[in-house]
Amino acid sequence: MSKLPKEYQFIDLSDYGRPAAKIIVKSIKHTKLTPVHVTIGFVIAGLIAILCLLNGNYLAAAFFLILKSTLDAADGELARVKNTPSHTGRYLDSVSDIILNFLIFIAIWYVTSGSLIYTLIAFFGIQLQGTLYNFYYVILRNKCNGDTTSRVYENGTPTAMKGENQRNVNVLFSIYTFCYGLFDKIIYWLDGAAAKSKRLPKWLMTAVSTFGLGFQLLIIGLMLNLQLENYIIPFFIVYSGFILVFVGVRRYLNKELVPQSVLK
Repeated sequence: MSKLPKEYQFIDLSDYGRPAAKIIVKSIKHTKLTPVHVTIGFVIAGLIAILCLLNGNYLAAAFFLILKSTLDAADGELARVKNTPSHTGRYLDSVSDIILNFLIFIAIWYVTSGSLIYTLIAFFGIQLQGTLYNFYYVILRNKCNGDTTSRVYENGTPTAMKGENQRNVNVLFSIYTFCYGLFDKIIYWLDGAAAKSKRLPKWLMTAVSTFGLGFQLLIIGLMLNLQLENYIIPFFIVYSGFILVFVGVRRYLNKELVPQSVLK
């Protein structure tokens, strides 16, 4: 099941694992496996990828990074198929992602003997990239009657959905806020008006989808196997500059389309 109605769907370059994720979900939808189990599965895949990276097995590392992306798509897919959306799953997914991202970049720093400062800057950059992509995508889903498990503004603990525990939601939301709060604030500061925008064109969403985690992991896998591991950190630092480009394009498009009073 798609997160968006068909007429609003765009080419999502970070979602290449969706076809395989659908096959996985089809095979397990009548089992007792839950979306949280699948999330745990992608955490395991991510950890194996890191071990492979540390041991210089870059082909296996790329395989498990792509598997991680596929399972990352499958947990939400399974929640929609089983009609069991949950804040627990949503926040567990996001918290797992940021921890794995950090460990992946530390592993890259270790095998390349690069600068730890530049590595942390690159990690900060990819988190901003992903936050902008998710911000725009959630806005689009909310405007177009798509999946609404994620909220445009994560500014308060949500009420637990049917079948989940409020205390678990409270704890995971607190961890999520600690991990992502700064990134959310920066993106809101840069382009908070996006929530009031008239539209987010498909071509713009496709461009911004290069900021999605799936695409980031694909780039890392490719660069590792092209013997470009020393350029991964500089690449993501430089590519983070496109955050301002995409925000500028979004603002320009909607300045042309929307009265100024709407944007205030």
